[in-house]
Amino acid sequence: MTIRVPRDPLTPLTSRELTALVDGLAGLPYGGEAVDQRTHALQTAWLAMDAGADDELVVAAALHDIGRARPVRAEHPGLPHELAGAAFARRRLGERAAWVIARHVPAKRYLVATDPGYHALLSPVSVASLKVQGGPMDEREAAEFAAHPLARDAVALRRWDDAAKDPDGPVLPMPALLAAHARHIAA
Repeated sequence: MTIRVPRDPLTPLTSRELTALVDGLAGLPYGGEAVDQRTHALQTAWLAMDAGADDELVVAAALHDIGRARPVRAEHPGLPHELAGAAFARRRLGERAAWVIARHVPAKRYLVATDPGYHALLSPVSVASLKVQGGPMDEREAAEFAAHPLARDAVALRRWDDAAKDPDGPVLPMPALLAAHARHIAA
């Protein structure tokens, strides 16, 4: 006999919670990069919006590293940031955002394995973390990753993530992020 455990219902973030989460990233180091976590989050979201991403993907881009935020880390101690962020996103944003957030690290491994020029685009910090994350995917891993219907979203997020390390680069203003979030929740 199989017992089905009901899933927790989606409890969308409020605007106040989203603002507090993003603002709570201010001043948090981003692993030796030239930007802090807040700037990185809003720059990633700007790149997503500039590329024409839908509202859910823009919000996921802003929150892709939310597993590093103090309240999310406290709720999911010991999990890698992408898995803690995905667990948070699953309850507060939805399954698609959770999958993309969980896979933004494997997407780097995928791109290193499949795009000959990608490795050269990585910052020294990202190259160092690649080793810890398992290095390039093997052929089987890459094929499995690419076969998922959301793989393109994860790869897009990964590319925005890699490009969002410019201290002078554009960032998505909080009102624009809040508007994208409101439209996503309403949809």
